[in-house]
Amino acid sequence: MTDHATIARRYIELWNERTPGRRREMLSESWTADARYIDPLMSGDGHAGVDALIAGVQQKFPDFKFTLIGEPNGFGDHVRFSWGLGPDGVDSPIKGTDFAVLKDGRIKSITGFLDQVPGA
Repeated sequence: MTDHATIARRYIELWNERTPGRRREMLSESWTADARYIDPLMSGDGHAGVDALIAGVQQKFPDFKFTLIGEPNGFGDHVRFSWGLGPDGVDSPIKGTDFAVLKDGRIKSITGFLDQVPGA
């Protein structure tokens, strides 16, 4: 049985990992080699593509951190969870919901939706 909360927690930990070598190790452990990430603003394929996206977000928001919002849920090889991105101690100014498809317990794809984004 898939532990949806563990999948979501590891996903958030990956996006918060600032050490490139450790981040690539985490990708290798939790994502399939041919994984794909896509949301309205960006997309990436494979470990290198996803790693580059994460590094770019960290560079753009150096003082922000991802947190889970609510409880992840899902069924079978599908997981849904919501997240916030912002500085510690305040309500996250950026929020989204991601949908994961798993293969053998690892992330095969993520489709992300931005639920709240500050104005330009």
